[in-house]
Amino acid sequence: MARLTYEDLIKKHLQILRGLKTKSGLFLASKKGVSTGYDKSWLRDNFYETIAFEIIGDWKTIEKTYYAILNIFLRFEEKIDWAIKEKPRETYKRIHARFHPDTFEEFWDEWGNKQNDAVGCILYRIGELETNQKRSIIKTDDQVRIVNKLVKYLTAIEYWHDPDSGMWEEDEELHASSVGACVAGLKSISNHPKIEVPKWLIKKGEDSLKELLPRESQRKFTDLSLLSLIWPYNVVTDEQRIQILENVEYHLLRERGVIRYKGDHYYNKNKDQISEEAEWTFGLSWLVIIYEKLGYKDKAREILKNLIVLDTPEGLPELYFSNSPEYNENTPLGWSESLFIVALWEMDERY
Repeated sequence: MARLTYEDLIKKHLQILRGLKTKSGLFLASKKGVSTGYDKSWLRDNFYETIAFEIIGDWKTIEKTYYAILNIFLRFEEKIDWAIKEKPRETYKRIHARFHPDTFEEFWDEWGNKQNDAVGCILYRIGELETNQKRSIIKTDDQVRIVNKLVKYLTAIEYWHDPDSGMWEEDEELHASSVGACVAGLKSISNHPKIEVPKWLIKKGEDSLKELLPRESQRKFTDLSLLSLIWPYNVVTDEQRIQILENVEYHLLRERGVIRYKGDHYYNKNKDQISEEAEWTFGLSWLVIIYEKLGYKDKAREILKNLIVLDTPEGLPELYFSNSPEYNENTPLGWSESLFIVALWEMDERY
């Protein structure tokens, strides 16, 4: 059987990723019908899933997704208003992280609904699209109003010291990855002439990051989510970046992926859930992208070679069980597909 080229792989995985797109423009986290509940739309997943389309210049797909996301926020504007007036104590009063892709309704079961990075990442991408890519996402007065309210929402919840469930939707702690996403989002959207972002609001987050890094939280010494602060957010110093990469590689890098953190219980192969953490495939893509951008192409290429071997006919899985060729049901995972496409594109010398 002929070996697939980078171009072949990109085409294959773009087709798989497009298969997760719904009529509304939102993407599912994974395929329809999975028993895990991943046949829904997450704000964060849509943020990462659309990066692949940005890199290939498919602006129509990106714009439709972000118009849908803005419509979700407008649908729940009254809820956001209440949160601005008084910091919510109950998690269901927060902006939720996942929605029905067709009706835009929230899911009311508890799912770690305090996820500040989900708001930060959307502000970041809209700001980047508006200012760096010159794509007009914020077109109407309603959209200007709701984006300004998202800034006020982050102010009201005091994101810089607000414990949340973070990228992995688990225990509430003050997470560096969440604070960093909000800092990046506020900095990016502040470049828009119609969006008001006080400078002190950004500085509060930056000061918090200085205290937290290179740790992810009080409980977690290092975490896969910290890679987001290097790319795409770029909110760390050179010294912090070096330390994060060293910690992730030394403590978390495995043969088939990167574990999220030490002691991760999710799909842990060990019955005692003490070790043998699941290995996340998009962690490898993340490292490829970062090392390529830092100029370490040989290192990036070596990781990418190992990643290509993990591909399946269905696409890239969310994760592999520890030291095992067995992968879980969330295959393909849209987030994994997108970062794999970005990694392949960046390493393909044709581009």
